[in-house]
Amino acid sequence: MKSHKIINDPVYGFINIPSELIFAIIDHPYFQRLRRIKQLGLTDYVYPGALHTRFHHAIGAMHLMSVTLDHLRNKGIEIDDREYESALIAILLHDIGHGPFSHALEFSLLKNISHESISRLFIIELNKQFGSQLDLALRIFNGNYERKFFHQLVSSQLDIDRLDYLQRDCFFTGVSEGTIGADRIIKMMHVKDDQLVIEEKGIYSIENFLSARRLMYWQVYLHKTTVSAEKMLINLILRAKFLQKSGSDLPGTESLLYFLSNDILFDDFETNPEVLHHFAELDDFDIWGGLKLWKKKGDYVLRNISDMFLTRNLFKITLSNEPFGEMEIMKMKQKIQERFGIPELDVPYFFSSGIISNHAYAAKKNIFVLTKKGEVIDVALAADLPNIKAMSKIVKKHYACRAKNLTLH
Repeated sequence: MKSHKIINDPVYGFINIPSELIFAIIDHPYFQRLRRIKQLGLTDYVYPGALHTRFHHAIGAMHLMSVTLDHLRNKGIEIDDREYESALIAILLHDIGHGPFSHALEFSLLKNISHESISRLFIIELNKQFGSQLDLALRIFNGNYERKFFHQLVSSQLDIDRLDYLQRDCFFTGVSEGTIGADRIIKMMHVKDDQLVIEEKGIYSIENFLSARRLMYWQVYLHKTTVSAEKMLINLILRAKFLQKSGSDLPGTESLLYFLSNDILFDDFETNPEVLHHFAELDDFDIWGGLKLWKKKGDYVLRNISDMFLTRNLFKITLSNEPFGEMEIMKMKQKIQERFGIPELDVPYFFSSGIISNHAYAAKKNIFVLTKKGEVIDVALAADLPNIKAMSKIVKKHYACRAKNLTLH
């Protein structure tokens, strides 16, 4: 490169950008867009410091990938320079398909399209623009490269993605309970029969990692206030889509109005280049701009929920270990309708109910331990770790959230 490129990261310190190609990808508008998408969506309503972005996370994950590959090379695992660079690109771009507010609008602004699917489309498009230099990175991302451990480093239960976001989210939220020993976990990684494994002496670091992840879900990712805010945002977008498709001509950016006006399916992304172009223009600022404009809009649903967001007047939320009965849900809805004097059809915009679930370890997607005898076994079966077996159980909580007040005029 013409000059040595480094980024000063608050979690890891100075991060090197190791090649011209990676620097060019980071500099691309598709990737720069991640600066305008918060990593934790609406979590800053709970933890004010949680303002870090998908850009931060992607750069950090790239750094951890380079550290991991260096350690594996030191243990005698052959990784050539092309594989090394491609693995860095795959993890760098693993979240490039996220839309505004990350997970919050993944299945409302779009029609059941995961961010991973859109990430794949972005990588395919970037590969075209960079003259097929991302061929191997795409294969690693898709999991069809013959050396499977590369994909496991990008996407698995113990991938580089999770190692970075747990450390980063702890740092910016201040929730110290989620702290993990990422350095030790990376040092304990090895490859056996083309499979990513953890050396037996690192087994308690894995237990701590899984426990920390479980705690972070309850304290941060599934915090009840965050759940309430996300449901409000989903209801807001559903109302905006209803109005726009009914001919209301809402104010907003071109790309936001494009997705409000159309029910976009995954096939549309594949067959119509215009869809990916508009998605590449979409970020948190489109939604915030809409909120400020819609606050003054005539529609009382749009106006109220936009104002609630801007003043942090969030839905009141109730959590329960037991499901809410149908009669109980009906009474809650009736109470909202009677209290605010709104049409029954509009009640769902001011009321949401459902289930949130958390399990730290999915037994079907194993983390494997390499024992001192050279055997490879599931971490839940290794040594005396009853906590990991307990963390395999899915814990569910039921929620109901509702508006506290409305202005109908």
